[in-house]
Amino acid sequence: MPPTAEPAALALQLLRDPRRLSLSEQVTRDLDARITGGELRPGDRLPTERELMARYGVSRTVVREAMSSLRAAGRLATQQGRGAFVLAPAPQALAYRLHPSEADAAGDMLALMEIRIALEAEAASLAAQRRDEAGLAALTRIAEDFEASIEDPAQSALHDRDFHLCVARLSGNAYFGSLLGGLGSGLPPRARIDLFKEDAAARLAYLRLLQVEHGNILDAIRRADAEGARAAMRLHLTHSRERLRAALEGLGGACGPEG
Repeated sequence: MPPTAEPAALALQLLRDPRRLSLSEQVTRDLDARITGGELRPGDRLPTERELMARYGVSRTVVREAMSSLRAAGRLATQQGRGAFVLAPAPQALAYRLHPSEADAAGDMLALMEIRIALEAEAASLAAQRRDEAGLAALTRIAEDFEASIEDPAQSALHDRDFHLCVARLSGNAYFGSLLGGLGSGLPPRARIDLFKEDAAARLAYLRLLQVEHGNILDAIRRADAEGARAAMRLHLTHSRERLRAALEGLGGACGPEG
């Protein structure tokens, strides 16, 4: 097993990282490297949140955001009451594709994602503080409906939109729902842009990633964890933004630079 640095050295290294990544991104990359390098193997239990906080010298929110990112990437699975466990690597990474005619729409969606990250992350935080039992039950049903419709892209897109609108309503501030609802039926990027064309297997894997990300948001709201809900929603929407960005960059070789 490869040697590990002392916790104080690790914390100092994070703060001095020249790439200027966020702390959660740095923790995510370090844990991912430990998994890839074999220090943490499939089936191993990840250290506890408290142990990771001490190792990296970061807050609980940073650790939870990093773990959410690794779960969404299929690197970890959480077992209730037991902790997080390392998963075997997925057979292949998802490849996001755009037709050149979709470039303008994708650029527009990227701009909207920036607004949504700011808006919905705060709405999720407020939802965790203010949700009532009826609202929580409604959000849970929507998440279950999304899971049940995961093999029907059109239907799952409707449940995806409903999930985000429900979180906005649970914030207790009607303006969040009004602003988000004003974005229209194309609220989920995939309602306007098909990143997978005829690749049904890749599309299904993508929808399963969304299911995990929704689950992280729901779990944080259910726990009344305001910071965790904010981090989970921000991570979910950041992933959506980066999926679109990756698809646009894929067009770069054929269509010239983005913009």
